[in-house]
This record gives sequence, C-alpha cells and structure tokens, in this order.
Amino acid sequence: MTERVTLSVEAGVAQVRLNRPDKMNALDNAMFESLAQMGETLRARSDVRAVVLSGEGRAFCAGLDLSSFAQGLPDLSARQFGPSNLFQHAAMVWRALPMPVIAAIHGVCFGGGLQIALGADIRIATPDAMLSLMEIKWGLVPDMGGFVLTSGIVRGDVLRELTYTGRKVAASEAAEIGLVTRVADNAHAAALEIARSIAARNPHAIRAAKTLIAQAEEADAATILQAESDAQAVLLGSPNQREAVAAEMEKRAAVFED
Repeated sequence: MTERVTLSVEAGVAQVRLNRPDKMNALDNAMFESLAQMGETLRARSDVRAVVLSGEGRAFCAGLDLSSFAQGLPDLSARQFGPSNLFQHAAMVWRALPMPVIAAIHGVCFGGGLQIALGADIRIATPDAMLSLMEIKWGLVPDMGGFVLTSGIVRGDVLRELTYTGRKVAASEAAEIGLVTRVADNAHAAALEIARSIAARNPHAIRAAKTLIAQAEEADAATILQAESDAQAVLLGSPNQREAVAAEMEKRAAVFED
C-alpha cells in the first residue's frame, strides 16, 4: 500500500498531498486514518506556519471509495476525536489546525473530497475543476462535517439545492456562491504563493487571527470583542511583533521565532 497522504515542509510551509492517484484520491479507510494522523502531526509542529492541501494525479479527491466498505458498514457512532468520528475528523481537522490551510483544487472534488476542502481556510480551484456534494447520488447525506463547514460560506438556500440535487458545480460558479475563494489557472502555485506570504508574517499573530475568525463565526459580540483585546494584549510588544515593526521600517524580510 502506498503512503496515502504525504508531507513535505520547507520554509514554514507544509505541503500535504492526498496520494492515491490511481483512484483519483478516493477515500478508503487507510486514507481517512492517514488524514486524521496528518492533522494531529501538523497540530504539534510549531515550525509550520501555513499548509497547502492538494491531491496527486488528475484530481483533488473523487469522494468516497464505496468498495472500501465491502466488508461492512463503518461505525459512525464512535467519537474518537472530541465531537467528531474518524470520517468527520478527516475534514474538520484542517479547520481546527492553529495555522492557516489553503486547499488547491483541480479535477474533481466530490462528496467527502469537497468536505475535506471545505475544512481549509482558503480554497483555490483551477478553471476546469468540478465540485459536488454528491452524497444524495448514493441515497446519503454529507456527514463529514459538511453542514458545519458550509455554515457562513454558502447561503442556506444554495446549500439546500446542492445537497438535494448533488449537481456538479463548475469552478467559476463555485467561486460565485462561496464554495471556493477564487479560480486560478495553476491552483497549486497560487495556493503556495498565499502560503509563503502567510509564512512570512508573525506566526503568533496569524494563529491568533485564525482563532478570532473562528470565534467570530459562533460567539456573541461581547465575547468576540473581549477575545480580540486578549489576543492583541499578548501580541503587543512581543518579540515577533517588535520584529514585524522593525522589518517593515527597515524594508527587509522579517525573521520570526516559531
């Protein structure tokens, strides 16, 4: 069995690739377990400042490999990862990571593959990419955190239409309705450029910003305002914050501590 998910890290940018190109990176048990483990590995790495998530071969991810469950149905009741089961964690972990995640989408991004991409902070798609919440095709519903991850990204009526029909959405439409951030001829190169730009910033400020954005999507105004003040109080006068100011004033690249 090939390594289902690969990792390389350079200059603070981790490149994570789904690595089952012969099956268009379809999700089997080994892929789910590898994605969950990769998320936990990255969570513990202070030297990683941004993550680019992509797929090897012709597609980002074709969705669930139904043949992987030939021996029986999975146990969806087990909560091995806080509120999530293994399959949900494969998508939710990217949103939970402390550093930003940029998904580079090409080819097909269907079903569970789309839910994994939705876990990213930013999604860049090639013009020919096709996306779909395809579970209804098999008489199922999105169950890898899709209803959590689409909250605030697409309108409720749009989510209903996509979920009820399972229709395929071209990249240009996906950008219009919020499924992807933008379209780029070379999605991976664009995602890498964003990741490198993030990696050049104060990593503590970036992580604080990601936490605040997540809180802003759920908490009340008073809680968010207090969280902003608390985060800023920690950053103000810190070594990395002083380095950010010095580098800007001296017109040089900043050298931050992880």
